[in-house]
Amino acid sequence: MGSFYDEDLAYIHDVGFSDFITAATPGILRLLRRAGIASGLVVDLGCGSGVLVQALLRSGYQVLGVDASAAIVRLARRRAPAAKFVTGQAQQIELPSCAAVTSIGETLNYLADTNCNVRLSSVFRRIFSSLRPGGLFLFDLAGPGLARKEDSARTFAEGLGWSIMVEKEADLSRHLLTRRIVAFRKVGKLYRRSEEVHRLRLYDPSQVTSLLRDAGFSVRALSRYGTQRLLPGRTAFLASKPK
Repeated sequence: MGSFYDEDLAYIHDVGFSDFITAATPGILRLLRRAGIASGLVVDLGCGSGVLVQALLRSGYQVLGVDASAAIVRLARRRAPAAKFVTGQAQQIELPSCAAVTSIGETLNYLADTNCNVRLSSVFRRIFSSLRPGGLFLFDLAGPGLARKEDSARTFAEGLGWSIMVEKEADLSRHLLTRRIVAFRKVGKLYRRSEEVHRLRLYDPSQVTSLLRDAGFSVRALSRYGTQRLLPGRTAFLASKPK
């Protein structure tokens, strides 16, 4: 994948694109409690800058945050110093025994490289094995609908001391979405430029449901976390391990 949320893009993601996880967090906490999970270890795959991790800690959980970006993990450690963190690919990390696993923000769509052959089915089986009986796996994924919406689209956003341009190219035949990102961040009196390319494999929601059931989960698809609706082209999954 090359660079992945290096220092400048990690900073921009934190200050400019944390609204969704901030709004979704209360609904995520409610889903955990409704499943009877009020304590224990929660593993947050793709923890980002630690918004959900911080909220989980404040609600009485122990938390292990996992993210592929070392720069983002540094931000998360500052936000939630009581949590434990690991830098690594969410699809490949060794998971401890835990009460719940969360993965918010299409983390499991990301490809470590163009030859990544980590199957979603094997990821689901490993997560199932790591969960205690009655445990919960709560996550969302981008589907082919995202590619149809974003085919060859270009977007631009800016904030205080930063701007970002994203070009998105879809390959519907291979269920791939490529995002080419150019970011500018003010450092001193000048702006620093950085570039990254992110590749995502898109999954049909019905296929994901089947794979979860094959792994042993009972599963329900969601369109929102509490009052926060998912972004277009995404589906959330509430997967429970039988007691």
